Amino acid sequence: MLTTPIRKKEEIELIKNYFLGKEKYRDYSLFVLGINTSLRISDLLKIRWNDVYDFKHQKFRNHLVLKEQKTGKINCIAINDSCKNALSLQLKHKYPVMQDDYIFYSGNNAQKHMSRNRAWHIIKEAALDNELDGNISCHSMRKTFGYHAWQAGGQPALIMNIYNHSNIEITKRYLSIEQDEKDNLFHKLNL
Repeated sequence: MLTTPIRKKEEIELIKNYFLGKEKYRDYSLFVLGINTSLRISDLLKIRWNDVYDFKHQKFRNHLVLKEQKTGKINCIAINDSCKNALSLQLKHKYPVMQDDYIFYSGNNAQKHMSRNRAWHIIKEAALDNELDGNISCHSMRKTFGYHAWQAGGQPALIMNIYNHSNIEITKRYLSIEQDEKDNLFHKLNL
């Protein structure tokens, strides 16, 4: 079964509140950054505090700049308010942190990033505990970004560019938009 995006904003809020209710601020930040940056989990897990926070001026950076592991391309991503708020909350409960600490650390070791397997379990458990439909995993966070960008009227060519897809049909399949469009047509007709 293919990984699916989280389509309903109410379900996104359920997951956020799930982590906050358990005071799992690192996991909350993982989810919020995952759905707001379009990053693959392999890139997300390697972000360090100095990538997002300017310790000299004690403020969040405007952009996260990183070299994508899969493509080798440099990616510049605006850090939006949702990300800054999630990271602020984590920073407040983890302070002090060192500049080169991983944001998504392993256990109590900030010098080692969380494993992909552990991240998968965190997201999968949250989805199951909240009884979300579909096959939700770490890759769902990346797909959720694109799905909601599309639904909000984001330019298809821009979304396609963010994902490095060669054509719009690939992007539509990737985000499960194609099936949504078919379903909407069938529901509208009712002959």
